[in-house]
Amino acid sequence: MIRFGTNPIAWANDDDRSIGADIPTSRILDEAGRQIGFDGIENGHRWPDDPEELRALLGGYGLTFISGWYSTELLVRSVEDEIAACQHHLAKLKHNGCAVMIVCETSNAIHGDPGRAVNDRPRISDSEMKAFGAKLEAFAAYLAGQGVTLVYHHHMGTIVESPAEIDALMAATGPHTHLLFDAGHCAFGGGDPVAVLTRHIARVRHFHAKNIRPPVVDRVRQEGWSFLKAVVEGAFTVPGDQEGGVDFGPLLQILGKAGYDGWIVIEAEQDPKVRNPLLYQTLGLATLKRLSREAGLI
Repeated sequence: MIRFGTNPIAWANDDDRSIGADIPTSRILDEAGRQIGFDGIENGHRWPDDPEELRALLGGYGLTFISGWYSTELLVRSVEDEIAACQHHLAKLKHNGCAVMIVCETSNAIHGDPGRAVNDRPRISDSEMKAFGAKLEAFAAYLAGQGVTLVYHHHMGTIVESPAEIDALMAATGPHTHLLFDAGHCAFGGGDPVAVLTRHIARVRHFHAKNIRPPVVDRVRQEGWSFLKAVVEGAFTVPGDQEGGVDFGPLLQILGKAGYDGWIVIEAEQDPKVRNPLLYQTLGLATLKRLSREAGLI
């Protein structure tokens, strides 16, 4: 069953907490749950860390806890150490009935550094990717034994950004490692979202409906902006925005034909002082529901 969710970074950013710092937590939840009507919401720094307090808070606004970002450091620590490090986060997911853990390798990532150009992100060799993939698969196998599916989030400023790197990661991992497909990060990273999703649809277990503004993305590359400057300047937006460069119709058709039955989540961080989250998130959800009906997803 398809469910539609959002991420609180549309209101209050996690990487730069000054963005949206003035917006009350109650407003975020009221707009997402009661006013817009999302089924669930992903993790954010505003939410309580206690698993039951989290469930109760979100439930009071009619929202389910979907999942949350988990930063792996498998390039610099063992699988056993990673398993130990994830226990509190894993307990939160299990308590809330989450199906997936959203994972991204961040031991050398630069997306949170305002002083680093996103163009200068880390890269690893083919042999290093194979070694990383083996460790990631072992970690994913452990999570599968706990009833949670690992979904890897390809992301700007990290070792898995380009379509070639997504392909390499999928080749380096096995049946327990799945993909969080993010349309906006795919396009920003130089990929054709339709082509990349088509190649990997069999392993997609989570979908981020992020859009991009191509003129802003072009400036990020040409002028050497950081990821955080890209966010503030409007690199990202929601499905349905006329300024957006991603056509979500074909993507949802691919999901529909594959029998996708997971979450479709609008993860689109913008400056809330410039672009009202209530208006943009409402537009995004209405667009996704219309396209999902056309694709036979709902």
